[in-house]
Amino acid sequence: MKKFLKRLWKIFLKTMMWFVIVSVLLVIIYRWVPVYFTPLMGIRAIEHKLDGKEAKMDKTWKPLEEISPHLQLAVVCSEDQNYLKHHGFDFGAIQKAIEHNKKSKWKRGASTISQQTAKNVFLWPGRSWLRKGLEVYFTFLIELFWSKERIMEVYLNVIEMGDGIYGAEAASQAYFKKPAKDLSKQQAATISSVLPNPILYNAKKPGSYIQGRVNWTLQQMRFWGGKLDYDKEKKKEEKAKK
Repeated sequence: MKKFLKRLWKIFLKTMMWFVIVSVLLVIIYRWVPVYFTPLMGIRAIEHKLDGKEAKMDKTWKPLEEISPHLQLAVVCSEDQNYLKHHGFDFGAIQKAIEHNKKSKWKRGASTISQQTAKNVFLWPGRSWLRKGLEVYFTFLIELFWSKERIMEVYLNVIEMGDGIYGAEAASQAYFKKPAKDLSKQQAATISSVLPNPILYNAKKPGSYIQGRVNWTLQQMRFWGGKLDYDKEKKKEEKAKK
């Protein structure tokens, strides 16, 4: 029994070592290589097939320079306003969500853009402790090896933005018949406003709830000065280190 447990422990350690090596290498590779497929895309395609539908997967990778700055700002304003300040986790938002969820049956999440990117690229949907633990691990890795611009680039290329629609370019073409680089402030705010549930809500035909989110997001975008300044936070960090 002792030998068996010892052997089992060695197998476990070896498995963990290889997992760390492979996951770190994958994160480093994705620092430069476009992400063309994610587990969620595969899961949705299987769901479509099981429902007797065509497996739809509408996506086109675009570099960040070809995605409207309005959309980059809109997703930060609507999803993660501390994006440029935190290192993957917004602990203030997490605490607020915990307090809110104690009192309300409507549960509030506190996932950052970094966490959503890690989940979309490397993991599957779900709320198990295992998946959440892996999400923390991969969030730490992408914050370590990727820049904020790269995280945003990957996020805006892989995130689900409708039924079978993934990424900014596909969403822009599907909803507004134009490239992602040409999205207006209103259109960018509309796309970002459906992200909490892109299957339930439609950016092409926003209802009153989504329109309210759009108006709020546009207001926040004005408070931000209409631009997401990646360099500003970098300079602040460099100053603080000196």
